[in-house]
Amino acid sequence: MSFLQDTLSVFKKRDLVLLDSYKESDGVYTFLFEKEKDVTWQAGQHGLFSITHKKIKNPIRPFSVASAPSENTIKITTSISDNPSDFKRAMLELEEGMKIRMSGPVGSFYLRDNCPTFLIAGGIGITPFRSIIKQIEANGDTADQSIHLLYLDSSQSYLFKDEIDTIASSTSINVTYLASRDELYQKIDEITNSYSNDGRFFISGPKSMVDSMHSYLQDNNISKRNIKKSAFFGY
Repeated sequence: MSFLQDTLSVFKKRDLVLLDSYKESDGVYTFLFEKEKDVTWQAGQHGLFSITHKKIKNPIRPFSVASAPSENTIKITTSISDNPSDFKRAMLELEEGMKIRMSGPVGSFYLRDNCPTFLIAGGIGITPFRSIIKQIEANGDTADQSIHLLYLDSSQSYLFKDEIDTIASSTSINVTYLASRDELYQKIDEITNSYSNDGRFFISGPKSMVDSMHSYLQDNNISKRNIKKSAFFGY
């Protein structure tokens, strides 16, 4: 998707009807919205979502679309604390049939070529990769492309694990689950020692983790142009 298409997409707003919402795990919730037939996106992109059922401060927030374009819903999965922000509290108030507004989806966080690709997820940062993996499944496995998901979660709850494992078992996608930053660094060292600089690295997760991994990859001689990042902020 080009910069011009991204720009035009941001200005196209549409109301999404809530179909269902549920708790994925402690502090993590999923919201499923109706997908209109003309809505599409590149797997991995994010939308700008607006609360419309009440007035709140800062009513617009970005969320990765966790569903693939091939699916029939638009899925948001996000962490919500016991003391949520006004935005997250308003999301919890949504009931079936209520609406939220979306602009986009937009962004360059998606696969573009057949180079070896490494998807590095930290916690809730798995959401855009769930979309990417589901779209690979829908398109049919591309056996000539090496795709490796490195999923770091210190709580070891690993959102979407059963689904990811099922897809990985029938495709050429490799998955490694990690419980600490040190384990992730060790795995990155193995990868950067084994692959030339033509690999592509996608990092998604909390900003501190994304920034740290971005710096670590560059310290391991990975070119900045081969790194894409999607930082999640708490709100």
